[in-house]
Amino acid sequence: MKNTLLFLLLFAANSFSQSFSIEGHRGARGYVPENTIPSFLKGIELGADTVELDVVVSSDNKLVVSHDPWFSALISTKPDGTAISAKEEKDFNLFKMKYSEIKKFDVGSIGNKDFPQQTKMKVYKPLLNEVFKAVKKYAQKHKLKPIRVNVEIKSNPIWDNFFTPPPAVLAKMVYDEILKNKMENDVIVQSFDVRQLQEFKKFPVKMPLAILVGNKDGIEKNIQLLGFIPDTYSPHFSLVDENTIAFCQKNNMKIVPWTVNEIKDLENMKKFKLDGIITDFPDRAIQVFGKK
Repeated sequence: MKNTLLFLLLFAANSFSQSFSIEGHRGARGYVPENTIPSFLKGIELGADTVELDVVVSSDNKLVVSHDPWFSALISTKPDGTAISAKEEKDFNLFKMKYSEIKKFDVGSIGNKDFPQQTKMKVYKPLLNEVFKAVKKYAQKHKLKPIRVNVEIKSNPIWDNFFTPPPAVLAKMVYDEILKNKMENDVIVQSFDVRQLQEFKKFPVKMPLAILVGNKDGIEKNIQLLGFIPDTYSPHFSLVDENTIAFCQKNNMKIVPWTVNEIKDLENMKKFKLDGIITDFPDRAIQVFGKK
């Protein structure tokens, strides 16, 4: 009996370790320009089992991988190489631009001042299906387990019909693209906008859903607003406490905080029973949490 109990305890501990996910935020933003194919591949190279990305829409209904539905002055330059000012960045509204035009903009040559280790390179905003294909190809080439893609749908009520389509339209576009690329078993769908998750909840093919949280309203209020228990609760790491962990465990929800970059913060997160970490530096997360 003692040997059986010891085996079960070791098996449970090992299972927990194996299920811990390291998600490369926008790929490996600490080292390579964000939300680009080189960044996603770098994230996998550094040990991420999941790559996290953001999705918006072009005027010709292409799903574009981009954190903002415009060209951010922080990382972007115009096709002629000139700078985009902070005042004018929202004039470059991706929802009003065809993808053929979007692809001409450079989002890597000037780097990102917030990430001095980032390699500068000329690179464009890819389509979601390009990322799916690139990630699959890389995993097959390097004989890796399937890499998951965490698709964050960028949405906000004040953006509706100007920067993004209405929630039902945008959610259906993302859903159809996932199915078209046969990625339904290898995705997570997340959003700060509960409307997107509510739409996904209606679809016949079920996929893991994660609610992103940056407010201090508390987990119970956020789940109440969503209207159902999602697969994953993803708060900013500063919002993680024992009460939040206990609520997740009680309701069989995973908890995966974002975006944890510094070693001291990663070490602090290790004190909690988490299911994963979203980080711009996958190698640092592996240094602290270990590799599966």
